[in-house]
Amino acid sequence: MAFKPASNALKRFTVIDLTRVRAGPTCVRQLADWGANVIKVEMPETGGESMGGARDGSDFLNLHRNKRSITLDLKKPEGVEVLKRLVKRADVIVENYRPDVKRRLGIDYETLKLLNPRLIYGSISGFGQDGPYADRPGFDQVAQGMGGLMSITGLPGQGPVRVGIPVADLTSGIFCAMGILVALLERESSGEGQWVQTSLLQAQLFMLDFQAARWLVDHEVPPQAGNNHPTSIPTGVFQTTDGYINIAAAGGHIWQRFCEAVEAPQFITNPAYKTSGDRSKNRDALNAEIQAIVAKRSSAEWIERFNTIGVPCGPIYRMDEVFADPQVQHLGMVEEIDTALRGRIKLQGQPMKLSRTPSHLVVEPPEAGQHTDEILGELGYAAQEIKALRQREAI
Repeated sequence: MAFKPASNALKRFTVIDLTRVRAGPTCVRQLADWGANVIKVEMPETGGESMGGARDGSDFLNLHRNKRSITLDLKKPEGVEVLKRLVKRADVIVENYRPDVKRRLGIDYETLKLLNPRLIYGSISGFGQDGPYADRPGFDQVAQGMGGLMSITGLPGQGPVRVGIPVADLTSGIFCAMGILVALLERESSGEGQWVQTSLLQAQLFMLDFQAARWLVDHEVPPQAGNNHPTSIPTGVFQTTDGYINIAAAGGHIWQRFCEAVEAPQFITNPAYKTSGDRSKNRDALNAEIQAIVAKRSSAEWIERFNTIGVPCGPIYRMDEVFADPQVQHLGMVEEIDTALRGRIKLQGQPMKLSRTPSHLVVEPPEAGQHTDEILGELGYAAQEIKALRQREAI
């Protein structure tokens, strides 16, 4: 199969994918979905993912679409030599090994940039490429804990709670892809590549956003707030006659509209709720009064009423309900793709649209080494040379 770009946006760039598990593949998926020529490098003897599940599993199918695959044993000099030939023609290489591994293999940035000074080298680690924790193995939940997220997630007094998605893995992958794109833009003026580095811990710290600022600026340690917004009140989850909804009624004008919608003019005249500071101070009492009112109508009734009057609110969906929502369907986030292992399946597409160079799912995740001969041929290897590499188990 010749390279088939998922978009015209990045099709002029070639990316070597040395990643595994989740953070690294998330980064490369961004590049592949926007049309980069991604060559996924896998070990010959495993042909699968470490902790990545079966190749026909939903997780693998989601992470590794729009790529081609070559198998290389990077513990053999012949395998490293093939990789170096790939590097000479590539724009980007992405890895998420522990920092010492690439140096032992002789494929670190300082070595490879000698072969291709224009190379953008993307690295994702658990804790950074150097420092006291550099050699520790990284794991998403560990980063959530060290990054402070678990201390502000969950109900007050509940104890630490992890977020329901691998947010440190996902965001570190997205930040690495962003860094690579920035480096590619800068290369247009300098003509030089550079090393792009991020880690699960750095990504998690950045994602703390205003919660981190509360400490850094005001020396306030944010507590767990459960379903209540930490600073915007009243914002939270309220039970209706048939389920739960989110209501966000903070801010002067929206608060006025909310009081009108729930037919509670006493909220406006109550001095305990007059200002946002008052409502924050008396959060529990206010929430209890709101809950007593919201419990009298259905979710659909409240959602219609609040949205009509301009109060932000919405349902709280199960996963099946998410993708049945008419707005979700209208946004076109779900695409279909044919696969050899699972037939025609649905996957999420990219969450942003480009008017001239859209992204699409065009190629199913490859079998391990599916394109080895094809890619080696593109590098100039003759059939006899490919046969010799296979005999030496380098591919």
